[in-house]
Amino acid sequence: MTTRDGMKALILAGGLGTRLQSVLKDRPKPMAKAGGKPFLEYLVEQLRAQGFRELVFCLGHLADQVHHYFGDGQPWGVQIDYSVETQLLGTAGAIKNAQHFIDATFLVLNGDSYLDTDLRSVVQSHRRRHNANPRTVGTIAAVAVDEAAAYGTLELGPQMRIVRFREKASTGWDWINGGAYVLEPQLLDFIPAGQVVSIERETFPLVLQRGYRLYAYPVEGFFVDIGTPEGYRSFQRYIDHNQHKHHKGPSCPQE
Repeated sequence: MTTRDGMKALILAGGLGTRLQSVLKDRPKPMAKAGGKPFLEYLVEQLRAQGFRELVFCLGHLADQVHHYFGDGQPWGVQIDYSVETQLLGTAGAIKNAQHFIDATFLVLNGDSYLDTDLRSVVQSHRRRHNANPRTVGTIAAVAVDEAAAYGTLELGPQMRIVRFREKASTGWDWINGGAYVLEPQLLDFIPAGQVVSIERETFPLVLQRGYRLYAYPVEGFFVDIGTPEGYRSFQRYIDHNQHKHHKGPSCPQE
């Protein structure tokens, strides 16, 4: 399957990165360096390699740094548009703020987590379920973790249908949100404009409450949230390990 039908991929990269301030004082969280490149560049390369060419960066804190580095995306073989928040609006608010770029099924990635998986398979699964039932408005990449205490978890019913979103209370093995979503434009109707809204804590539960459907799609592969110093170091180790394993590809422009 190819995504060269122009599916937009939004990257939510506007947060303050408060938990990373000790190691990251002068740059926004998605520009944290690993292996000599900003974290965000790894997401761009992953999307490009999987056929996603039309990207929208949803920015807020220190947005100019990101814009200066990536420009229109041409050196990476992608087209980058920018949706900049004048005040931070949360994950759902940032998506709503980029509504004018969205006219069909779209992908969303959290700009502070990395999921090494085939995102096209999540898209494929979502399309099948949406075609079978148009009230299916979203599919979430779900990751199984051995210790879920640090994460919100997904309560799943038959066929991986999401029943409930649980706050950080679960211990031991569980399914968590992998920070990658395939969504229908219809979901934007559940997000008030210009307000601070969390997609995980507010929008998704509201969607379920209104009788619409969300599904989880199980994925395997390395997953990390770089929003903490430990997570950031874990990603740096992952990149170092992979760079030693493979020859480096062509380098992209530097700052």
